[in-house]
Parts: sequence; C-alpha cells; structure tokens
Amino acid sequence: MTLVLVIDDVPAMTSLYEYDLRRLGQYAVHVAHSGREGLDALLQDDVDCVILDLEMPGMDGFAVLREMAKRGGGPPVIVYTGTGDFDRCVQAMRLGADGFVDKNEPIERVVHEVETVLKLRSLREQVAAMQRRDRAESALVGGSPPMRALQDAIARLARIPSPVLLLGESGSGKDIVARELHLAGSDPKAPFLAVNCAALPDHLVESELFGHERGAFTGAVTTRKGAFEAAGKGTLFLDEIGELPLAAQAKLLRVLEAHTVTRVGASGTIPVTARVITATNRDLDSEVSTGRFREDLLYRLNVHVIRVPPLRERLSDLPELAERFVAAICARFGRRVKTLEPTALAALMRYEWRRNNVRELRNVIERMIIATDGETIGVEQLPAELRPEAGFRETVSEAEPQSYRALREEAERRIVVEALERHGWHLTRTASALGLADHASLSKIMKRLDVRRA
Repeated sequence: MTLVLVIDDVPAMTSLYEYDLRRLGQYAVHVAHSGREGLDALLQDDVDCVILDLEMPGMDGFAVLREMAKRGGGPPVIVYTGTGDFDRCVQAMRLGADGFVDKNEPIERVVHEVETVLKLRSLREQVAAMQRRDRAESALVGGSPPMRALQDAIARLARIPSPVLLLGESGSGKDIVARELHLAGSDPKAPFLAVNCAALPDHLVESELFGHERGAFTGAVTTRKGAFEAAGKGTLFLDEIGELPLAAQAKLLRVLEAHTVTRVGASGTIPVTARVITATNRDLDSEVSTGRFREDLLYRLNVHVIRVPPLRERLSDLPELAERFVAAICARFGRRVKTLEPTALAALMRYEWRRNNVRELRNVIERMIIATDGETIGVEQLPAELRPEAGFRETVSEAEPQSYRALREEAERRIVVEALERHGWHLTRTASALGLADHASLSKIMKRLDVRRA
C-alpha cells in the first residue's frame, strides 16, 4: 500500500488530510507536526510520497526540502501553502518539489496530484533502469587497440560542436558511440534525439526532420516541431544517413549551412543549434560517385569522422562483452547469473560475427541463456552455426588495414585472454601454460596490454 507522509504543524489540517487520503486514495498515511519530525519519519519509514506545508514555525518547508536534497534521493514531494503566494511554490519546485496545491483546493485535487507525481517517479525509475541496462549491455567495453583508439576519438571530439560522421558495420555500436559523444559533451542533460532515416516514409521525411505548420498537408491537424527543433541545444543523431532521399539531402544541406529550418507550409525560418551526428554502414564516397548522395552534403557531414571497428577486429574484447551480456540478460530475466564455459567462449571467439557484430553476439548470448537449465553455458547451447562441427570460417578481417604494432598487440591480447579463460584466470597456471617464468611476468604483460577480468 502506498504510504503518504503529511508534514504540517496544524493538527486539524493533518487530521483532515489523513482521513480524506485514507478514504479517497486508499493510502496508508503517517503525519508529522514539524519539519524535524518529518525528516525523522523519512529515515524510519519507507515513504512513497510527502505532502509538505511550506509555512511552519522553526524548520519550514523550504528547510525540509534543502535537507532532503542534501540527503539525496527521497520520495516525491507535493508542497502546499495557504497564503496564495504561488511564487513560493515555484521556489519550492526549484528546490526539488515535484508538485504543489493550494490548501483550499478539494481533496480530490490533492489525490490526483499524488497519483501524478507517483506515476512520474515510476517513469523516471524505469528510464533510469533502461539507461543502466543500456550501459551494462554497451558495446563500448574492452581495452583492445581498436577500442582504445575509439575511446580516444570520443574524448577528443565530445566537446567540439562540429558535425561527426560515424562509419561502421551494422551492429558495431554506432548508436552507442553517438550517445557517448553526447554524454561526454558540454551539456549531457540537453536532449539527445535519434532519428533512423531508413525508417522515415518518403512523404514524411521533411515533416519529421524540419516540422510542419497546421494545414500544410492532409493530416497536418496541428503545428509540429521537427527533429532539429526538438533536439534544442542538445544532439540530433541521424542514423542510416545514406538512406535519406536526395530532395531531403538538399534541405538538410541548407539547414547545416544556415543553422535554420523552415517548417513545411511555413515561410519564415527558425534558428536551430543542435549538434548533428550522423552514421552509416554505406560507403558514402561510392554513393557520391553513383549520384545517390550529394558530395556537398558529405563534406558538411564528415568534418570529423569516427570509424567504429567491427567485432572481429577486437576479439580480445569478446570475453568481457560476453560476461557483461550474460550478467545483464540474466538480471533482466530474473535468473541467477550463469557462467560461460571456456570451450563455449573459445567457439565464440573463432566466429566471424559478420552478420550483426556486437548485436549478433548479444542475441546469441540471450539464446544460449534461454537454452541453459544449469549454472554453466557450454558448447551444447551454441546455435548450430557456431558449433565447431559446423565448419564456419575462422575470423579473417577484411577491414581497413591497421598498423603492424596494433595488429601485433591485438594478436598478443587474444592469446593472453584465451589462455586466461581456459585456466579460469588463474595467473600461475596460465603463465605456465604460456611458457612464462612466473605469474609476475604474466601480470606485467596483462598490464601492458590492458587485460583485466570483467
């Protein structure tokens, strides 16, 4: 049952609220007759919502809000005042209150406000849980040379407002790189808006990107902001930019040049400030040569270019990725965390992952978890195409050539990681198997290659 804490120094008011909230809202209600008593109750009880009087002697409602902010977290707070001075309510909202009512409003309005702030808090918790899950299942883990180069590029470009073009195969994590660029930028709390250009119907592309006025076309019953306006001072991520029709490419070019948009059906322009990040798995130079992509637009988009490496170029990161996926997926399904057997992990590291890269690995891990009844995931749970007897091709990278040093370091890293996995990360046994003098020698190599257990 939802527990509501009412904090007010007037006993008649707390009694009234207690009775009506129980009757109309079916809530459990606790009361406190001072700010200090209310703060003590918050430490003792699992309170779901606070109704707080701003006008109290001694510690008033503002002081309570400040103290709650110092403690961090806490339940949502609805403030009320009998003075009619709603500027004070606005001030309370700035201190962390989630809603406000007037003392003279009917109790039905108070119950409605309680329901509203509880729903908002639930939505925030769901979003936070999704963000935690996204981070847990992020493709941006590992210390391989390609990943270190990618992380360095993100750090260099995050605070630069110029456009960034992300190049990489499907499933390699371009969307995650775009979000990391935003989060590491100068205003991570600003909006991050992602638009999949391949999913936009041709007749709605301009409306979705630039907005439209009411009556601009059949079905335009209201004025609507486009993606550039909605992104505000944040980041607009245009995924699959190579799929954008040529007519829309021309208008996108004008927006990037003038930093203004014109809604469909409008004559005036609207200034826009969002940073633009684009991504594609196409070869845009080839698209330019065949006339399917504008060369002048490409030069606007590729001010900075980040190449997102495919999984087969950083297979030494796969054990860490796999362990993270196993933990995150088991947690989401409410299952005990399982362990990948070394033989199963070795099979995963021999596969090419050309179909969908990290996304394909994550899907395979999920299928293996579902197929597993015990505590360990073995080769028996591998999809048929990944089993050793399937005869799949060994991983051979056909991507952009890397330096000899980077290729050598990645090969060393794979050898060390595979050996550690085979021996359960027991340093002495692994050092012996690799022909090293002792575990100290292995530790130095691990430090040099940035190898650590997930």
